[in-house]
Amino acid sequence: MTRTFAPIVTERLEIVLPTLADAPRRLQYYVDNREHFAPWDPERDETFYTVERMERWICDDRDAVMRDAAYSFFLVRREDPNGGIVGTIGLSNIVRGVFRACHLGYSLDRSATGAGYMHEALMGVIAYAFGPLDLHRLMANYQPTNERSANVLRRLGFTVEGFARDYLDLGGRWRDHILTALVCESDRS
Repeated sequence: MTRTFAPIVTERLEIVLPTLADAPRRLQYYVDNREHFAPWDPERDETFYTVERMERWICDDRDAVMRDAAYSFFLVRREDPNGGIVGTIGLSNIVRGVFRACHLGYSLDRSATGAGYMHEALMGVIAYAFGPLDLHRLMANYQPTNERSANVLRRLGFTVEGFARDYLDLGGRWRDHILTALVCESDRS
């Protein structure tokens, strides 16, 4: 099932699906934040930091949208929509049927932390996920040391559901994660 998508607009941000023209700014986002993302991202070799790799990634993103399997969003400032990427949000591993759920992931440019951008953007994406995408459950997991993620998820109403030991191989080692989820309130009847 394919869906149409119009940018999600919040007070300060536009949340958009990337196009091939965005490959250079996606590359710049990851180059600028290489150290900042190191504890949270998988290890990446130099081939990751190329426009060609970003173009392939965007093509994969677009294919996933067409299959309704995942949605990868860029956050850009409304006053400068062609400027740098403020952050990313992904809805991945979408499962339909009786589950209607996905994983939620996100990242924020190091220069934009502490300004409320991620909370603002996640509110928009959550409304989109529970509205037009008709999902029932969003699962977001974070490392126990990531207090910023813990706080933003808590403020958005995510509930801690568990602890996963050695959950993901990030930054060159297996990392524990706190498992959280948010359920669509309108589905609770």
